[in-house]
Amino acid sequence: MDHSLDSCLPAERHIVHRLGAQSWLSHYHRLFMLVIVANLVWLGVAPRAGNAMLATLLAPSTLADLVVVNLSIAVLVRQQYVVNLLFWIATRAPTTWPLAIRRSLAKVYHFGGLHSGCAAAATAWFAIHVMALTVQAVEGEPGATWERMTLAYALLGVLLLIVIMALPAMRARFHNGFERVHRFGGWTALALFWAQTIALANDDSASLGGALISSFSFWMLLAVSVSVALPWLRLRKVAVEVERPSSHAVVVRFDHGVTPFFGSSTAISRNPLLEWHSFANIPAPGEAGFRIIISRAGDWTGTFIEDPPRHVWVKGITTAGVAHIETLFRSVVYIATGSGIGPVLPHLLARRLPIRLIWSTRPPRKTYGDGIVDEILAAQPDALIWDTDERDKPDLLELAYEGYASSGAEAVICIANRSLTNRVVTGLESRGIPAYGAIWDS
Repeated sequence: MDHSLDSCLPAERHIVHRLGAQSWLSHYHRLFMLVIVANLVWLGVAPRAGNAMLATLLAPSTLADLVVVNLSIAVLVRQQYVVNLLFWIATRAPTTWPLAIRRSLAKVYHFGGLHSGCAAAATAWFAIHVMALTVQAVEGEPGATWERMTLAYALLGVLLLIVIMALPAMRARFHNGFERVHRFGGWTALALFWAQTIALANDDSASLGGALISSFSFWMLLAVSVSVALPWLRLRKVAVEVERPSSHAVVVRFDHGVTPFFGSSTAISRNPLLEWHSFANIPAPGEAGFRIIISRAGDWTGTFIEDPPRHVWVKGITTAGVAHIETLFRSVVYIATGSGIGPVLPHLLARRLPIRLIWSTRPPRKTYGDGIVDEILAAQPDALIWDTDERDKPDLLELAYEGYASSGAEAVICIANRSLTNRVVTGLESRGIPAYGAIWDS
């Protein structure tokens, strides 16, 4: 089959629309910049406030509050209950609302821009706090004690390490290191924040308890601590059944009293302190439990397939993912590659709205088993399943547009690897077509 872009795809829209479709101008990056601008506005107020007000704005307690506000938003927006709440609010919009509004609400999964923006701002404000404390120490002011200086520099070092490891290039190259630094560094930073808040309250008041209760930072840190602890309070080891249709993929069945909602994911681990991996849940209507599909994509998944466990660790609650946005539209086209069928399958089974499926994969029955393929065809007999061993790899951007145009869908959701997802989403958005896909921001 000849897939010539010129024969199918319409021309890209005006340069403004094309720029808006680029990944560096995504809603994620817009939220990041919004946070930075909001913090810069505060920083711009300080020099114009007069000496007395400037002293207040840059006082240790004020800087501590700015750090804690940004830190709290960065942590809370990633909390599983908050994530699910954000998706719930966004998907309340009825399909009778204008498409322009619904397509923007569907970008709710870009909330990570708030996380990274606030984390960066918190680190910047804390660096200013450390500089101010250092000046106080050089000038011999009594507030800059050795204990406070030690805490401040230790905390700044931890925050900078977390930020550096979270940079896209570092995260992609050292993902396991990024995950461990984020976890253990985050816990260390939280403990140091508590130590600093207590030390600051103790210096500013004769009554430590009274000072803490009246401290804004105390209550925000308490909320952050509860948020961090909640998933771990639900940590448990559960039995699983692993079906291995091929050396490339396994289907894992869970039945531990949890039946997740459609469009959600579950994080699992074989060593809960070191490494966690999230996979899309596949619940079936009217059945208890759920399945996940794991395909070979690295050392961890390869080991899981070759040496399947009888138990895995789970924590927290199931969390909404990008495909959960489908109910904002009257109909959608799903583009999936390989094990990307996992996040799509529960939506096919639920049949909550008209769906057109395009699945590009190595031999589907040989790789994922007859059961999975038969379920797909029973739910969607006209699904386009493209066997990449029998045919050349397809142009998924063109197939996505063909499916969108022929089905009358309102949006396209792509579940594929990073490069393909970016190409399909950017290519469609630059032509004015609502398109969505994972953004790999965690």
